[in-house]
Amino acid sequence: MQPLPPPEHRRVLRFVVFMAVSLLALSCWALVNSRINVAMPYSAFVMRDVVDKTPALTGLEDWHPAAGDPASTSAPAAVPVTSNATAAGSVKLSGPVIWEPPLAGEGERERERSERCDADSAALRVYVYDLPAEFHFGMLGWDGKGKPAAWPDVRDARAAPHYPGGLNLQHSVAYWLTLDILSSALPPGSDVAVRDSRPCVAVRVTNASLADVFFVPFFASLSYNRHSKLRRGEKVSRNRALQAELVKYLMRKEEWRRWGGKNHLIVPHHPNSMMEARKKLSAAMFVLSDFGRYSPDVANLKKDVIAPYKHVVRSFGDGDSPTFEQRPILAYFQGAIHRKAGGKVRQKLYQLLKDERDVHFTYGSVRQNGIRRATAGMSTSKFCLNIAGDTPSSNRLFDAIVSHCVPVIISDDIELPFEDVLDYSEFCVFVRSADAAKRGFLLRLLRGISRDEWTKMWMRLKKVTRHFEYQYPSRSGDAVQMIWSAVARKMHSVQLQLHKRGRFQRTGSES
Repeated sequence: MQPLPPPEHRRVLRFVVFMAVSLLALSCWALVNSRINVAMPYSAFVMRDVVDKTPALTGLEDWHPAAGDPASTSAPAAVPVTSNATAAGSVKLSGPVIWEPPLAGEGERERERSERCDADSAALRVYVYDLPAEFHFGMLGWDGKGKPAAWPDVRDARAAPHYPGGLNLQHSVAYWLTLDILSSALPPGSDVAVRDSRPCVAVRVTNASLADVFFVPFFASLSYNRHSKLRRGEKVSRNRALQAELVKYLMRKEEWRRWGGKNHLIVPHHPNSMMEARKKLSAAMFVLSDFGRYSPDVANLKKDVIAPYKHVVRSFGDGDSPTFEQRPILAYFQGAIHRKAGGKVRQKLYQLLKDERDVHFTYGSVRQNGIRRATAGMSTSKFCLNIAGDTPSSNRLFDAIVSHCVPVIISDDIELPFEDVLDYSEFCVFVRSADAAKRGFLLRLLRGISRDEWTKMWMRLKKVTRHFEYQYPSRSGDAVQMIWSAVARKMHSVQLQLHKRGRFQRTGSES
């Protein structure tokens, strides 16, 4: 057994070991700290970039569940997004962020890609037919004379041709889509108010071979409203003549003939618009208010898009919307009472509800300040009745939504806008017509909805209202962008059919 060293030697040995361990620990700490200082700025930037961009890809920034809001649920993306795990700047949110120095110039290229909106970055590439002005803005007084282009200057939103007000606005969908897609082609820096705020969902392309969809800019609803009646000396109304010219124009186009019009987009939003042409152009995708006056072989959910009416009452902001206690009327309806077909339930409900003290159920129209009275009535009502009329839908539903008056939908055949991404049961009450016509059924149902239940629906209404707003310049998640997103979703199945049809095009085989 070896003898222990003297005590003074042992003290020196312990000191040397202590110093060595301390120096080693200090070196390790310095090394780790320097790595953290280098890695953190970039990883923080990447994480922030992922958080900031994810809502923009969905097109529905509010779709994530709100804290403390049991009525909120997550929803599928409004625009299909293809993820790529190896893409530059991508990270796995479930694992650690590992920093790798970017290649020279890669950071600048990433910023350029995130800021631009072109055919490579948009969800939908749109070719716009250069129809004569008489089919679109010519109806608004723009003649295009002396202009080098076929379109008005849309760089200044205030200078763009204005759509007529009143009930004409209800079906102005083609107008808003046309303004928006024209603005997508503006060069960078043309107008900050338009260019920098517009979401990158649909982008205009001038090369037809790059297009996903061919947009037909015919203001069909305005043509019906303004040009349906025969004028002196006319044998055919202007509206019918325009439809006939449109059919001839499209049938001559190679783009229509190649695929039979399946990749074309037409907007006959008014239920009576394009009565003469709709059958001949039925292969195209229609943007409609409902299917009430269409046969299933002409219009259906498989190929067409349902778009909201443009509301005519004033929208409420989040902070100025009356609460449960500030709405003394239980149920509100004002409109035409004597209707045909499915609308006969209005007459039955009128007889059942007209004498109820907390129900407002009267005849009304746009005359004699009808819109102003509807605005006041909806804002002081807890529930707004949306009852089928001559067609399954009406503008009344969207007036109720922007008034934050919980809609009660009594229309068995109604189709609702964006229902593949919006759960209407979160902010609407649905009642079958047969049940609503039973004495006492509707009032028991509505009075049985508690203040807390109503408030959850009211809170959800305030969140979804923006999806029903038409505006120019458009904003992320508004009605314009929701329609483009719906078209993009439909185009996936259309393109699948077209590509399968083209498999044997080279050999000329039909089998």
